[in-house]
Amino acid sequence: MASTLPEPSPAVRESLEPPRSERATHVEAHGIDHIPEGERHGRPRQLFSVWAAGGVTYLSLVVGGALVLMGLDLWQSLGVIVVGNLFWLLTGFLAISGPASGTPSEVITRALYGIRGNRVNNAVTGWMISVCYFALNLAAAATAGFALVERVGITATTGVQIAVVVVIAVLTLTISVYGHAMIVKLYLPITLALTAVFAAVAVAVVQHTDFSYAPKAPLTGVDLWAVLLAGVTLIASGPLSYTTSADFSRYLPRTSSAKAVLGWTALGAFLPGVLVSALGAMAATTLDMSDPQTALESILPGWFAPVFLVALVLGTIAINALTAYSAGLALQAVGVRIRRTYSVLVDGAAAVALTLYALLVSNFLDTVSNVLQLTVVLLGPSMSIYAADIALRRNRYDGLALTDESRHSPFWYRGGVNWAGACALAGGVTASALGVNTLYTGPIAEALDGVDLALPVGLVVSPLLYVLLMRTPLGAPARPL
Repeated sequence: MASTLPEPSPAVRESLEPPRSERATHVEAHGIDHIPEGERHGRPRQLFSVWAAGGVTYLSLVVGGALVLMGLDLWQSLGVIVVGNLFWLLTGFLAISGPASGTPSEVITRALYGIRGNRVNNAVTGWMISVCYFALNLAAAATAGFALVERVGITATTGVQIAVVVVIAVLTLTISVYGHAMIVKLYLPITLALTAVFAAVAVAVVQHTDFSYAPKAPLTGVDLWAVLLAGVTLIASGPLSYTTSADFSRYLPRTSSAKAVLGWTALGAFLPGVLVSALGAMAATTLDMSDPQTALESILPGWFAPVFLVALVLGTIAINALTAYSAGLALQAVGVRIRRTYSVLVDGAAAVALTLYALLVSNFLDTVSNVLQLTVVLLGPSMSIYAADIALRRNRYDGLALTDESRHSPFWYRGGVNWAGACALAGGVTASALGVNTLYTGPIAEALDGVDLALPVGLVVSPLLYVLLMRTPLGAPARPL
């Protein structure tokens, strides 16, 4: 019997199928330019696998185990993991600006800081932070890669270690160079494969977990609160680093549901973020998670250990491909006249250099902890200002106007800088830095016996300043010349 279902209209088919220029086998043609409505396609639910594939990482295991090493019991650690990962809701909220504008986050933030001011913003919170996170994740993947080559009988000499880092970086950058369509195409099967592997790992971990675990000297009072806040900051640094979530939603049609974009983005990152970090914390109740990869290998069947190592590398490649992709756009938005494909390669070279330093010179676990906690001083205020702007404008962005970098642009403001955004960011970062307790101790943290308030202070002070200052002449749009 012939189907009685009506054929979808040409307009519907066009909105769901990518144009030829946005196919997985073609290098993405767009950079930071505006995506015309005729080239928009897809559904918000595709964002789930994009973010889920990148959530299954070795770094999540490291951070989850670190919470127990910091002195928390198992249930305190699990609570911190859930609270810290709730910040993915902010990442999801920022993603709704992508379909609204048809431009990446690196361009949308011109509305916040002005044409020139945004170049500085992208240089620091966009390019520099992205390269640092690329390096941290690459270093994490490389440790699994070293163990993998050792298993096949190759000694992990310094030369071999450098080769492993380079090979993982090349695989990562290949995905980033091909771009958005390749990411959307690959990440669903990657998500399914990683889910299967980590489900097996979870069975082994649960069997070895001490659910009544508590440290020999339980933390109490101020010491407990200090570690709880430090733990939330450590976990939250992951979602707060993705102020660029519109980069992966901007190809969706303008009419896409904002709730769906927010929900699928946040859920895709939240679930693996909680589950993988929780595995790290649970394993730490009976294993020495100062070396997570070796510890977990000890409880896995011998034949399965190489599969686990490959999964760790694959998950990190997935998250780093997103990071490198955004870093390439950030470099363009800084004002460097370079094709997106080349900018991604520049980012990769810088990240490889930092990775080799983290692995061969510095202590990796200390490097992870210090960098993730310190970046929150900058990233918390940056993300909250972006969210405040979306709320103020009711997510109404003129993508074509945002791509205008001339003095005639409505986002030129005063001398190319939106001083309301610049002052709000400076004020928020300053307030946050006063309350930090990581590589250094701010005066507020010192007065509170080491309690680190950098995250909540930055998240509150910055958007309040921004909303207030945008209603003054500082936030006035440029007058036509």
